[in-house]
Amino acid sequence: MPARDPVVTLEGVWKRYADRDVVRDLSFELRPGELLGFLGPNGAGKTTTMRLILDLVRPDRGRLSVFGLLPGGDQQARIGYLPEERGLYRDSRLVDTLAYLGTLKGLPAGEARRRAAGLLTEVGLGDVLRRKAGELSRGMHQKAQVVAAILHDPELLLIDEPFQSLDPVNAELLREIIRDRTARGAAVLMSTHDMLEAQSLCDRILLIDEGRRLLYGTVGEVRAAFGEGAVVVRGRDVPADAGRYHTVAVASPADGRVRFLLREGATPRDLFAELAALHLEVEHFEVETPTLEEVFLRAVERSRRAA
Repeated sequence: MPARDPVVTLEGVWKRYADRDVVRDLSFELRPGELLGFLGPNGAGKTTTMRLILDLVRPDRGRLSVFGLLPGGDQQARIGYLPEERGLYRDSRLVDTLAYLGTLKGLPAGEARRRAAGLLTEVGLGDVLRRKAGELSRGMHQKAQVVAAILHDPELLLIDEPFQSLDPVNAELLREIIRDRTARGAAVLMSTHDMLEAQSLCDRILLIDEGRRLLYGTVGEVRAAFGEGAVVVRGRDVPADAGRYHTVAVASPADGRVRFLLREGATPRDLFAELAALHLEVEHFEVETPTLEEVFLRAVERSRRAA
């Protein structure tokens, strides 16, 4: 990806509510054409960070810039937002609602209506664009909300838990839209709990917990940081119970094998010694790079033990 000025930059940003810091010394960049996966447990500070970028709340400390400027003002017309809690005006016709939202982002009324009708047709809602939003099925409503987020062709797209409760057809539609946005040069920040989606879609990963950055880099870099964290074992009567081992954090049986996620500080050699001490018949022992979900678990465990 060619070097271009970041669309979003955070440097040492803090945000406090009452007696709790929900964002703590957070720094990262988001560049044009990049999909950054924003990961973390519930309450980690992901949604608050998005609200900071949207200028819905202001940081208490640190530097935050969007398109090289302080958030707010005319920049809002360049940003699209797909919130986790989705909702459209239930008593208005779908095309009217989306056209109105387009005008709020700076589109002329006629252009907003034309784009709304065209995009609704593209996502399979051409037959219902004149129906009220309250009359739509959940799946139709989800697709319409996606259209609302991209109607004005934003240069920055913030997506909060996009795949939650989506059926497979709508999930694939959203993947295609996200890929299309980044191919056009838009910067996309996507928070998700779906590690498989993050691993397959994202260019880089940002993992936070309790408002702090734990991991930041490409998917390959993040996984390589825990390069010997997983072991696959096949053998007779190998227990798939993490509690039986001192070296194992998680044990998962699959296809006649057991996949072990090692505890922080444990090595594959340590696990092999434990298996030998249990007098187990091991037929296959292979060290693997952890999945993104396993990296997530280990990084959070490490952070909380150190706190």
